[in-house]
Amino acid sequence: MASHGELQVEIVAADHFVWSGAARSVSARTANGQIGILPGHTPILAILEAGELVVEPVSGERLMVGVDGGFFSVDSNRVVIVADNAKIGGSVTPESV
Repeated sequence: MASHGELQVEIVAADHFVWSGAARSVSARTANGQIGILPGHTPILAILEAGELVVEPVSGERLMVGVDGGFFSVDSNRVVIVADNAKIGGSVTPESV
Protein backbone atom coordinates (compact mmCIF):
# COMPACT_ATOMS: atom_id res chain seq x y z
CA MET A 1 0.00 0.00 0.00
CA ALA A 2 1.36 3.42 -0.94
CA SER A 3 1.75 6.09 1.70
CA HIS A 4 0.05 9.51 1.48
CA GLY A 5 2.93 10.99 -0.55
CA GLU A 6 3.10 8.14 -3.06
CA LEU A 7 1.10 6.72 -5.92
CA GLN A 8 -0.03 3.11 -6.02
CA VAL A 9 0.42 2.09 -9.65
CA GLU A 10 -0.92 -0.96 -11.47
CA ILE A 11 -0.18 -1.70 -15.12
CA VAL A 12 -1.93 -4.55 -16.90
CA ALA A 13 -2.23 -5.58 -20.53
CA ALA A 14 -5.23 -7.31 -22.05
CA ASP A 15 -3.65 -10.73 -21.57
CA HIS A 16 -1.02 -10.32 -18.82
CA PHE A 17 0.06 -8.50 -15.68
CA VAL A 18 2.87 -5.98 -16.30
CA TRP A 19 3.86 -4.16 -13.07
CA SER A 20 2.55 -2.78 -9.79
CA GLY A 21 4.10 -0.87 -6.92
CA ALA A 22 4.59 2.47 -5.18
CA ALA A 23 5.77 5.36 -7.34
CA ARG A 24 6.68 9.04 -7.10
CA SER A 25 5.25 9.90 -10.53
CA VAL A 26 3.80 8.50 -13.75
CA SER A 27 3.75 10.10 -17.19
CA ALA A 28 2.06 8.96 -20.39
CA ARG A 29 0.61 10.18 -23.67
CA THR A 30 -3.18 10.43 -23.71
CA ALA A 31 -5.60 11.40 -26.47
CA ASN A 32 -5.41 14.98 -25.09
CA GLY A 33 -1.59 15.09 -24.93
CA GLN A 34 1.16 14.25 -22.47
CA ILE A 35 0.13 13.92 -18.82
CA GLY A 36 2.19 13.77 -15.65
CA ILE A 37 0.74 12.41 -12.43
CA LEU A 38 2.05 13.23 -8.94
CA PRO A 39 0.52 12.31 -5.56
CA GLY A 40 -2.63 14.32 -4.90
CA HIS A 41 -3.62 14.61 -8.59
CA THR A 42 -7.31 15.15 -9.25
CA PRO A 43 -9.27 12.11 -10.47
CA ILE A 44 -9.07 11.55 -14.21
CA LEU A 45 -10.01 8.92 -16.77
CA ALA A 46 -8.21 9.22 -20.11
CA ILE A 47 -7.66 7.29 -23.31
CA LEU A 48 -4.05 6.10 -23.50
CA GLU A 49 -2.27 6.63 -26.81
CA ALA A 50 0.46 4.40 -28.20
CA GLY A 51 3.89 5.33 -26.92
CA GLU A 52 6.03 5.16 -23.83
CA LEU A 53 4.76 5.20 -20.27
CA VAL A 54 7.29 6.29 -17.63
CA VAL A 55 7.04 5.30 -13.95
CA GLU A 56 9.38 6.73 -11.29
CA PRO A 57 9.23 4.04 -8.56
CA VAL A 58 9.82 4.94 -4.92
CA SER A 59 12.72 2.49 -4.93
CA GLY A 60 14.61 1.33 -7.97
CA GLU A 61 15.26 2.73 -11.40
CA ARG A 62 12.90 4.50 -13.78
CA LEU A 63 10.57 2.07 -15.53
CA MET A 64 9.82 2.53 -19.23
CA VAL A 65 6.82 0.64 -20.60
CA GLY A 66 5.85 0.57 -24.26
CA VAL A 67 2.06 0.60 -24.73
CA ASP A 68 -0.18 0.65 -27.79
CA GLY A 69 -3.34 2.18 -26.39
CA GLY A 70 -5.81 1.60 -23.58
CA PHE A 71 -7.11 3.51 -20.55
CA PHE A 72 -5.45 5.58 -17.83
CA SER A 73 -7.28 6.13 -14.53
CA VAL A 74 -6.29 8.19 -11.47
CA ASP A 75 -8.24 8.39 -8.20
CA SER A 76 -7.10 8.83 -4.58
CA ASN A 77 -3.37 8.36 -5.42
CA ARG A 78 -4.15 5.13 -7.27
CA VAL A 79 -3.13 4.93 -10.93
CA VAL A 80 -4.48 2.08 -13.04
CA ILE A 81 -3.29 1.60 -16.60
CA VAL A 82 -5.07 -0.97 -18.74
CA ALA A 83 -3.23 -1.29 -22.04
CA ASP A 84 -4.13 -3.30 -25.12
CA ASN A 85 -0.50 -4.47 -25.22
CA ALA A 86 2.40 -3.48 -22.94
CA LYS A 87 6.05 -4.39 -22.67
CA ILE A 88 8.58 -3.24 -20.08
CA GLY A 89 11.63 -1.63 -21.64
CA GLY A 90 10.47 -1.64 -25.23
CA SER A 91 8.00 -0.64 -27.84
CA VAL A 92 4.90 -2.64 -28.61
CA THR A 93 4.98 -3.03 -32.37
CA PRO A 94 3.56 -5.97 -34.31
CA GLU A 95 7.14 -7.25 -34.76
CA SER A 96 7.87 -7.19 -30.99
CA VAL A 97 4.62 -8.73 -29.67
